[in-house]
Amino acid sequence: MAPASSSKRSSPRRKISCPLPRREQELELNNLDVGLLGEYLNINPSWEDMVVNKIKNMMVMEQGQVLDTICHFLEKENQLWEKPEVSFWNPSVEKLLEFLNLDPRKATDKAFFFHLYGMILRECPSVEKVQCHLASLLDLSHQHSRQREGIALAVGLASTKHLEEVWALLEHLGRTKFLQSVAATEDSQPSDNLRWKWVSSTSLLCYGQIAKHTKEQILPWVDNIASRMVYYFSCGPCDEILKSSFLSATILLTRSLQAEYSSQRYKFTQIPELIQCLLGILQKEPNSLTNFLRQKIILVIIGLSNLRPRFKPLLKSQILKTCLQTVYMLPPAKDSRNDLFSVEQASDTTVLYKKTVRALDLLLQNFISENPSMDEVCFLLQHIEYWLMSDKIHERSRAVQSIYLLLQYVVDSLKLAKEAVPSMLGHQIGILILLWRDKDKITQQHSHFCVYLLMELVFQQKGKLLESAQWSKMKHFESNVFREWEMKLYHLVKGKDSHLYLPQEKPAYPVLLGIHCSQHCPAPFYVFKEDLTVAQHTQLILTLVHSLGSYNHLHSDLAAKLLLLICVEPGFRKEQIAELLQDLFQELPNIQSKSVQQAISQATLALGTQHIQEVVEVILSLCQPSERWILPLWKALAANYQVARDVITLLYIKLKLRPPRRLLQSTYRARLVSLMALGTIYELLYTKEYRNTVCWAFSGILLGLLTELYYLLEVGLVQGMFDYQEDDLGSKPLGPCRICMEALKGLFWTTEYWEVFADVKLIQGWELFGQLETFPKGVTLLARAMAHYNCEIKAVLGQALISLKSSEERDNIVGICIITEFLNSPDVSQHMSWKTMYNSLNLGLSSRNQMVRAMSLKGLGSTLMHPKKATLLRSKLMELLDNFLQPEFKDPAGLMKIMGHLLHCLSAQGIGIVSLKIAQHLLSLFTDERAAVREGAIFLFGDVIHYGGKKLRQSLKDVASQATVPLLFNMADPCQEVAMKARFTFLRCAILLKWEFRKELFGKLAWGQGLGAANDIFIYMLESNVGNYQQFLSQALTYLDSSHVTVKLAAMKFIGGEDRQGQAAYRAGYGCLVTA
Repeated sequence: MAPASSSKRSSPRRKISCPLPRREQELELNNLDVGLLGEYLNINPSWEDMVVNKIKNMMVMEQGQVLDTICHFLEKENQLWEKPEVSFWNPSVEKLLEFLNLDPRKATDKAFFFHLYGMILRECPSVEKVQCHLASLLDLSHQHSRQREGIALAVGLASTKHLEEVWALLEHLGRTKFLQSVAATEDSQPSDNLRWKWVSSTSLLCYGQIAKHTKEQILPWVDNIASRMVYYFSCGPCDEILKSSFLSATILLTRSLQAEYSSQRYKFTQIPELIQCLLGILQKEPNSLTNFLRQKIILVIIGLSNLRPRFKPLLKSQILKTCLQTVYMLPPAKDSRNDLFSVEQASDTTVLYKKTVRALDLLLQNFISENPSMDEVCFLLQHIEYWLMSDKIHERSRAVQSIYLLLQYVVDSLKLAKEAVPSMLGHQIGILILLWRDKDKITQQHSHFCVYLLMELVFQQKGKLLESAQWSKMKHFESNVFREWEMKLYHLVKGKDSHLYLPQEKPAYPVLLGIHCSQHCPAPFYVFKEDLTVAQHTQLILTLVHSLGSYNHLHSDLAAKLLLLICVEPGFRKEQIAELLQDLFQELPNIQSKSVQQAISQATLALGTQHIQEVVEVILSLCQPSERWILPLWKALAANYQVARDVITLLYIKLKLRPPRRLLQSTYRARLVSLMALGTIYELLYTKEYRNTVCWAFSGILLGLLTELYYLLEVGLVQGMFDYQEDDLGSKPLGPCRICMEALKGLFWTTEYWEVFADVKLIQGWELFGQLETFPKGVTLLARAMAHYNCEIKAVLGQALISLKSSEERDNIVGICIITEFLNSPDVSQHMSWKTMYNSLNLGLSSRNQMVRAMSLKGLGSTLMHPKKATLLRSKLMELLDNFLQPEFKDPAGLMKIMGHLLHCLSAQGIGIVSLKIAQHLLSLFTDERAAVREGAIFLFGDVIHYGGKKLRQSLKDVASQATVPLLFNMADPCQEVAMKARFTFLRCAILLKWEFRKELFGKLAWGQGLGAANDIFIYMLESNVGNYQQFLSQALTYLDSSHVTVKLAAMKFIGGEDRQGQAAYRAGYGCLVTA
């Protein structure tokens, strides 16, 4: 905390009454105690006029004799200069004092002789005499401070009328004695070292005295003097003596320049170098306050800043940074009751601190007075901002007090230029707003009033003048009113007691500023949106965003609540969304607080509710969809079902923005909107918050993904299409084609239609989507599986009809493949009229694409479009069935393919009892010696059990139950095609029989390997068929005579239950199998 007394100086309710800064600076600077020669520093001795008259009446020879006497006396007194007064009496000196009518008892101060020496040199008309005696003076020892100060005083007096001679001798001194002192080695005599060691200090004091005594003559010499001062300070011994001398000389130079009004006609080029030296002194000061050095340096800098040319921004930044640091970092005042220091010492420290801080305040006020504009206000606040965010309470308190005093000075005393509207102002308001919840109450109060003062400056620039009575009332807020307003704002910010703000009881701030409070947003933020520019308001918002991840939970919590208030307020500007979401995305990894994360989600949803299109576009552009931290933003939008629908709809629209191949340059591909939308859809498919929305948009997403995949194949974006395993997709980034393929699979896997994905997977249908040539067949198999499991037939059919009318060929191809296959579904007639289907297929006949025309023609020939055709096909099927049942039929595999085709064509009409006969006969072919026959029988069996219709469903279930054991063993068939078809049909049987763990069973069938997978399949089968053990056992025994070793081993394992999990299952109740 700042010293207790400092709070008085900065009380918000205390009107500042002080001189104007420039006048106060001059008063402060003129009253500095620089420690030079006591009473001879600022006033002329009473005896000076009398002595000057006597000196003028002397002849040159007499003046020389007096000078010789004084010089001889000063040389003899060299070893006694530690004492301030003369220790013995010299007769020649006695005569000199008697001649000058001076009382010897009143002239015992050694400084008197230097003063007298300088006066004589000043009045001496002989240049040779002046040069000679100046050289003698400078040849004296420079060891003691009073010697150096005395020499400087004499030189300064002499320079009044002999400036060029004095300058030449000082130059000679620098080239000789100073260089010798710098180059002194260890071999030099100690006495010589001490004699000349601090000659640089003497030179600095000389230049200061020259500036003091030459007055208006000094102006053309200022740059030369400043450059010599910098040189001596930089090259001399770095100690307290040199530092003190340099500061004293600089103070004298500054005073002299301030006293000369004509100095404003000159441009001084060496002032920045002087400033750098002063800043160097400040930087090396210890972090304690024991003297007025900081105050002196800051006041000198103020004086120099008033000269021409004005400081450049870089130099001003260095000044501000150093001065703020040296003051703000001072330790907080200690409680005198608990401190070892006396009350008197504590009081002195408080005075030191108050004067030092006042100097800093004057510096800030001086800078703003030089350039009264909002740009300058923001420039100054920008340098104080670092301390507003300090970890230490007293540093924050001091910084915000400085800002308050600066702003109140600007409001009361200056009129800012109207043209400046810096965007930085919004950021600085945001920083001050965060201090509204500072741990220190005084800092809280000051930060509130700083925001108000800044807003008043904004109002002034806009010409919104406030009534003086209202502003005065706010300045003199009573503390209890302030606390009451604080509590109301606190509750409103927390989103609770918003009902407190009834029309008759609004918070003090908006009442005083003459504004009205919105229903949703507290008055200050309503003012910000209305009166700040868009850029300023955006910077305010971004400041809150950047504070969300702050380790200070008070700041982060307040920032989150205020950000939410701003976002939920209607009328949030579209142009602010991009910057807000971009910075919010960058900040997300730093946010740990659950409450802050929740507020961010609510704010994002609020933005999405108002400007969903802009929000989606910005989030898409932030990064790759697979980036971890982008998902929370998408999840936030899913909290509102309508917003979630809008998100998916917009992503679907973006997915269709597909430029032609000629525009797909390598640098453009990474920014392709359709690819970003594709990747986002892929991620959202596996996000539970979007599960219901995905189901709602299932058909649109499906057609969009299919056409996107076809587009990617067309333009050749197929890199890495087959470089991944489905169970290891996260090993490296996926290419566009692979993402689209996985999204297509995920659409079925993450919804209730996983059976469709499994069906296509087990017949290796997904591989067909990898090439343009086989793509239509892949779509056909997918549509067939969807029809088999009644997967969104109505919605997908509607989308397919729309695609068939599109001008894009890829849309026509996907649409006609789906429509043609759906015509074989028994449910399609419930969703679409015959006339609609007929017109759509006729439209396909006029397509430019040959395949679309062919598929349209095929659809027109379906049994749905020609019901009488079903009778002919049934009769043909019965004829084939009679041949199929013959024991010696030559080509059963070919016949089964034909029968499968007929069954598929009749699926819309149903085949009745024929399906049961075919299924029973197919069971006997599972053990045929010919692999092609086994494969065809197993595959056809999987279709037949579905085509029988509801009336035969139970009978077909019985047949399917009988097939499970043979199918299980055929998974071990040496022919891979037979084994794959066995897996396919085995899963269809499990789905028909409604086994438990069907999805897990598919996982083992599709990706399982080794004994572990076989054991799991065995367990799933047994747990779903508790009453069928005897049937399974009898079927298994027949396979012990199989000619295929792998099948025989599978039967033996099934019977014996050799694996551990099988044994555990037996102990759980399957002992009958083991006993048999």
